[in-house]
Amino acid sequence: MIGAGGLGHIGIQVLKALSPAEIIVVDRNADAVKLALSIGADHGVVAEGGQVDQVLELTGGNGAEVVVDFVGENGATAEGTAMLRQAGDYHVVGYGENIDVPTIDIISAEINYIGNLVGSYNDLCDLMELARRGAVTLHTQKYALDDFQTAIDDLDNGRVRGRAILVP
Repeated sequence: MIGAGGLGHIGIQVLKALSPAEIIVVDRNADAVKLALSIGADHGVVAEGGQVDQVLELTGGNGAEVVVDFVGENGATAEGTAMLRQAGDYHVVGYGENIDVPTIDIISAEINYIGNLVGSYNDLCDLMELARRGAVTLHTQKYALDDFQTAIDDLDNGRVRGRAILVP
């Protein structure tokens, strides 16, 4: 998984609750990686330039079967693609940049790109049940409505763990 922020930290917990998958989380913020490890990630990688190699090493040189990208910008798509194994699935959740991969690379590696916008009503019900059971908890940082600029600054500078919430 790429990104352990507002949505990513929920995705980590859902995957841990519903799957036996070994979860590797990559984030550029060391505190976000710490949060990811505390909520169920098996491995955390701080994105400081060697993250692709670290993921490949953690997967025995094969690459990840699935990459879920909650970032989708600042090079995450190219790095995420490089982390995939043969016939891997790349799920795009975050957005902001283009995926620029030569078609021959997609064909020869049999990579699948899947876009994800929103779940169904049943998915929401399932998520609420996981939350009720305590399998998923929302990590939040609250700000007074008048402090919206502080919230934006904190988000821009990577100081928010989980979701920022404006309270009237």
